[in-house]
Amino acid sequence: MSVKINSKYLENYALEFAKKVCDQYFSSKQYINGAEILRLTSSKQVNFFVIKSLFEAWQVELEKLKSNPYFDYRDNSVYHALNEFMNVLSRSIKIDRENFEPLLGEAVAFSIILALDPVSFFRGEIDKASRSSVNEFLKSNEKYYKWNHILVANLIDRAGISQSAEAYKEALQLNFGQQKEVLDSPENLLSELQGILYLDFDILFERVPDKEEVLEDEVGHQQEVTMESEESKDILEDESTGVASEEVQGLGESSEEGAVDELEEEIERVEVVTSQYKVAHASQIIDPLQAWEKFESEQYSVMKGTISDLSENIGINQRFMFTKELFDGNPDLMKHALKSIDQCDSFMSAIHLVNERYVGELAWDKNSEAVEEFLQLVFRKFDQRG
Repeated sequence: MSVKINSKYLENYALEFAKKVCDQYFSSKQYINGAEILRLTSSKQVNFFVIKSLFEAWQVELEKLKSNPYFDYRDNSVYHALNEFMNVLSRSIKIDRENFEPLLGEAVAFSIILALDPVSFFRGEIDKASRSSVNEFLKSNEKYYKWNHILVANLIDRAGISQSAEAYKEALQLNFGQQKEVLDSPENLLSELQGILYLDFDILFERVPDKEEVLEDEVGHQQEVTMESEESKDILEDESTGVASEEVQGLGESSEEGAVDELEEEIERVEVVTSQYKVAHASQIIDPLQAWEKFESEQYSVMKGTISDLSENIGINQRFMFTKELFDGNPDLMKHALKSIDQCDSFMSAIHLVNERYVGELAWDKNSEAVEEFLQLVFRKFDQRG
């Protein structure tokens, strides 16, 4: 069984959870520090995911520092100094409510996803390491994974796995198949959150049969149909002379062959149709020139080219809004779209891709708030129009 997460309920729950915890904590304090974050909630996983977000923010800042051409960040003394600086920062965390509450909401959402669909969660983690060593990335982040930790723990430093992201994803999937029976159930893991805010599992997710289970059901149904057909045939023979005529047998064989041919043709037709993106109507098409000029004439002009990876620069509210309103509630589809846009070389080519794949297929309203906010992010990704 796999699970399908109700993204809207997840978003609302995460935001409400974060608000409730912050209402209580910040009622008497103005700031929260690292030690207090680690014991903030009864869920160690949520607490550690907040720290993980801070660590990732530091990595982004570090990469900006390393891009400075005037200093050698590969120097051994600089390397050790940066490590010491990071240790000092980790002991000096100080966050007010305005900046902390979104981090907590995001940590709650990611914790729930990790509990419900650990394979998808860890695949996303592996994607973050696509430009560096996957093994080193998992090793440095292992301490933050408190739930379903076994799925990646025995992948670290394992001989025989190449350093490609796809190799690790394949090993992860294989590992899940071998370990899924011993993993804690989502209900058990998420019970840690229940003491703070009730979580309705019936609304949160529904179990979806795997392809193998669907195939088994179809085979069973086909066997039932075949048995019913045989029974009908026996009755027909009993009511006549006891022997089915050659004409009746021929008709049955002809009908069966025709049905198979029609089914094969229908499968081919469906495959052809679904392999093509739905062409957007002229009124739906996003004009890249107009979009570029609009954002460049507004306050966003100084922000173009400030985003390296789109998926790492989307806040939790945007993530849920885009998933729900633009990508048919499918977070994997959104993730694939962001990665595809990241591979484009200009704003023009990115918008062309969006028009070709998503605007018509998903019936985007180019005048909607969600589309405009999405285009703003794409604008910030590129420093040239193309």
